[in-house]
Amino acid sequence: MKQIPHDVFRAVRRIHGGVPVPHQKNTAGCEITRIPTPTQVMLSMRQHIGAPCAPIVKVGERVTVGQKIADTDAFVSAPIHASVSGTVTAIGEHLLPNSIRAGVITIESDGLMTLCPEIAPPIVQNTADFLKAVRESGLVGLGGAGFPTHVKLTVPPEKHVDTLIINAAECEPYITVDYRECLDQSRDLLRGVYLLLEQFNFKRIIIAVEDNKTDVFYHLQKIAQDVRDRTHAVQLMTLKSRYPQGAEKLMIWAALGRKVPVGALPADTGCMVLNVTTVSTLYRYFKTGKPLVSRSLTVDGSAVAEPKNVRAPIGTSVRDILDFCGGLTTEEPYKIIAGGPMMGFALPHADFPTLKQNNAILAFAQGEKFVKPERNCLHCGRCNRACPLSLMPAKAEGALQLGDIDTLRRIGTETCMECGCCAYTCPAGKPLVQHMRLAKEHIQKEATKA
Repeated sequence: MKQIPHDVFRAVRRIHGGVPVPHQKNTAGCEITRIPTPTQVMLSMRQHIGAPCAPIVKVGERVTVGQKIADTDAFVSAPIHASVSGTVTAIGEHLLPNSIRAGVITIESDGLMTLCPEIAPPIVQNTADFLKAVRESGLVGLGGAGFPTHVKLTVPPEKHVDTLIINAAECEPYITVDYRECLDQSRDLLRGVYLLLEQFNFKRIIIAVEDNKTDVFYHLQKIAQDVRDRTHAVQLMTLKSRYPQGAEKLMIWAALGRKVPVGALPADTGCMVLNVTTVSTLYRYFKTGKPLVSRSLTVDGSAVAEPKNVRAPIGTSVRDILDFCGGLTTEEPYKIIAGGPMMGFALPHADFPTLKQNNAILAFAQGEKFVKPERNCLHCGRCNRACPLSLMPAKAEGALQLGDIDTLRRIGTETCMECGCCAYTCPAGKPLVQHMRLAKEHIQKEATKA
C-alpha cells in the first residue's frame, strides 16, 4: 500500500484521551449498491437536531419523489421530502431508538419512483438565495449528528469564519460510507468543495482524513491540487488515527489548535466543520434540484449474511435493508444497532425506519458480546484519561445516583458528547456513557422546572 508523503500538511495538535478502536472496516471494498424500491416508507418528523416538522399532506394524497411533505417555521429544522412515489396511508406517531416519540408519515410505494415535476436546480444570485436553497434541500449533517446544514452555514455578521474543515475521518469501526464517497464520488466532492469556496470565500478549506486511509488520501490530494484553486486555499490534512478523532470540536483542535469554549459554536472560533458526504450531497442538490431523499448506509456485523454498503430511500425499514443484505444468520441476534458500535443506538427490533442521519446498520450474533460483566468501580481513573473532553464520568455516575444536580453541572456533565470512550475503557464494565446521558437528561429536566 502507498505511504502518505512525509511533507503533507499534518494536524497541528493531538487530541486528548480517546481510545485505539479496532480498524474493522469489512465493507471498505464494497461499492455502494442501491436497494430495490421498498413497498412502504415511514418518514419521521424528527430527522434532525431542532424543532420537529409538521405534516403538510393528508392521508390518501398521492405524492412523488422529492415532494415536500412536512415542514416548520422554526429556523433550526429541515423539511422532509417524500422518498418514494405513492400514496400517504397513515399519519401518526412512532418511537425513535432514543425513546422519543415522534410524528411519522407512512407512504405506500407505487414502485414507479416518479420524480416531483417541480424539481429544478435552484437559482442563486446571492448568499441569502444559497442558504434558502440549502434549507429547501432538507440537508442535515450526514455523519450522524443530523444538524441542519443551512443553520451551520449561516454565520452571524459579527462573526468571521475563515476556515472550513471537511471531515473525512470516519473513525468508528465498521462504518465505510464516507470512505466509499471519497473513492466513488470524488468528482462531486471536488465540485462541492469549490462551490463552498466560491460562495463563502473561505481563507482556507482543510480536508481532514485519518492517516490509515492512504488510498483515500491520494483521491483527496487531487482535490487539494485542483487548478481552480489559484490561491491554494484548499489543503489536505492527515489526522492521527484515534477515536473519536472525527468529533467536531476535537477536529478543530487538531487542525487549528483552536478550542471551542463550553456553550460556544465552531463559528465562535472562526471555523465550521462539514461531513464529507454532506459536501458532495450539497453539490448534487445544486446540480439537479433533487432534495435529500436517500442516503448510503454500511450494513455489517457477524449476524449479517452479506455485509455491504447500500443506498436506500430514507424511511426504509431496517428489516428491508437487512433482507436485501441476505437477511440475518440467526433468528435472535444479540444486538441490532443503528449507527456505529460506539455512538449508535441499540434497536429492540428491525422494524424501525431509517433516518437522514443513519449511516450504518449493524447486527451481531449471540456470543459476540461487547459489554463486560459490571463490577464495582475500581477507582483506576481510566475513564478520566480516555475522555476527550477531560470530564469525570465515574464522579458523574456517583452524583447521578445521589441526585446531585449541582455537582453534575459543576463538573461539566452537559458538555459530554457521548462518544463512549469511558465505557469502552472501563475495566469494571460500567455503562458510563449511559449514565452520562441520563445525567444530562436530569440536568435538562431540572432546568425546565426552574
